[in-house]
Amino acid sequence: MSKYLKEFLFFPDIFIMCLVFFAGISTTLTWSDRGWTWLALALGALLFAISEYLTHRFIFHLKPPKNQFLLQLLKRLHYDHHEDPNNLKLLFLPLWYTGPQFIAVGIIAFFITKDISLTVGFLTGGIAYHLYYEWKHYVAHRPVKPFTSWGRKLKKYHLLHHFKSEHYWYGVTNPAIDHLMGTFKNEKEVETSPTVRKLMAEESKEQVKIG
Repeated sequence: MSKYLKEFLFFPDIFIMCLVFFAGISTTLTWSDRGWTWLALALGALLFAISEYLTHRFIFHLKPPKNQFLLQLLKRLHYDHHEDPNNLKLLFLPLWYTGPQFIAVGIIAFFITKDISLTVGFLTGGIAYHLYYEWKHYVAHRPVKPFTSWGRKLKKYHLLHHFKSEHYWYGVTNPAIDHLMGTFKNEKEVETSPTVRKLMAEESKEQVKIG
């Protein structure tokens, strides 16, 4: 396990986000006497958990766009990951994608709260859940056996998404929203999708029709 923990922590994008998290939690602890700060921390984590599902389902699984810039963006963020799911370089969300989003969310949070402690707490909670998400995603794709039955179930569900059907099991850290949105199915009732590893297959079909 130590080998994989080291591989995870010292991947550049993860390492930098860990540094940002420790800076954030250290700052948040200076306001530990303020209950609202801890509420902001929890809210940041909760919103990231929700956005995990929404982003995965409704953005990363968009039909291949005709705009080449957007197509290349989605290829890097997700399409290529489905094609080569165990490629470490495609496993994590790149810092150039997550960084600007956290900055934008931080600006919005400060605009709403006008309070730096709440803003830092909110962002720290989001970054904490982001790292938790990345770890669960990493474990799902690496030869790591989770210690708990819960962890093993999460790994199984995510691998079903990659090797059974891309239309179900979008949650990486929990299946709650899948259950709520009807995208959690009994694997025996789901046929293996012919495009589970090739999310750009629809684009290829269109090109053939045009040709």
